[in-house]
Amino acid sequence: MIKLSVIFLIFSLILTTALVKNSTKRIDDEIFTTKEHIRSLKQDFESMKLENNYLSSAEKLNEFQNLFFDEELVKKDIFQINMIKLTNNQVIIKQFKLIND
Repeated sequence: MIKLSVIFLIFSLILTTALVKNSTKRIDDEIFTTKEHIRSLKQDFESMKLENNYLSSAEKLNEFQNLFFDEELVKKDIFQINMIKLTNNQVIIKQFKLIND
């Protein structure tokens, strides 16, 4: 009876070890694929960020203005900008306020 119990215990330990090992390998594979996916997304993000920074730089914006809009765009002072608010069919014009002020 004791031999049977020991054999059953050893068999169950081997089976449990195999199950744990397989599940751990599956989880490791999922972690690896997720890290690879994140790495490729980071590369895409850095590429898009660089492109955005390049295209939205002041020099590039001025170049695009001269290239596409000629004299259509006019520089305005920030304090010349007003806010328009519609309430109860009334138009209210307020002075634009900066957050830092």
